[in-house]
Amino acid sequence: MVAVWYVIQVMHGREDAMARLIGRVVPAEVMGECFSPTFETETKVKGEWVRVKRQMLPGYLIAVTDEPRRLADAIAPLPEFCRVLMQGGRFIPLGRDEVELIDGFTRTGARCVPMSVAVKEGDRVVVTEGPLKGHEALIAEVNRHKSLAYLELDICGRRVRTRVGLGVLSAKRAEERAAESR
Repeated sequence: MVAVWYVIQVMHGREDAMARLIGRVVPAEVMGECFSPTFETETKVKGEWVRVKRQMLPGYLIAVTDEPRRLADAIAPLPEFCRVLMQGGRFIPLGRDEVELIDGFTRTGARCVPMSVAVKEGDRVVVTEGPLKGHEALIAEVNRHKSLAYLELDICGRRVRTRVGLGVLSAKRAEERAAESR
């Protein structure tokens, strides 16, 4: 099977359930994988930092197939809203850069982007650990309080703003962390 990635639109909040349902109803020879990319971040719960997973592309799934028409036909009778994205009457696959980015940050069977760590150097944020290391140019905005980096990506010909986990450490905390790892 050729690894071509297509986007399936679903109801926001139903991504994981729909990925499981689609995985059950679409024959294996039609679709290799169906997933909702997630990311790991930290949030404060009762004064403690807790690792959590969040949707990277709310309302969307990614299906790996070389037969988008058969995929669309297989999901058409499902009782909930879902459709393979089309433009001008044609199914539009994700571009090579988009696939490489998501595939590079995740792996088959574990499509969760791990949290990255950065330090603030003046006005710049320099990623020191994690999948965003070397990809700082993708970061459009950082929310230190929510441990998030907002990325702007081109997906299916549209500019999409998404988020991934990014912990920005103070210079002092970065030094302490480096000393701990030695």
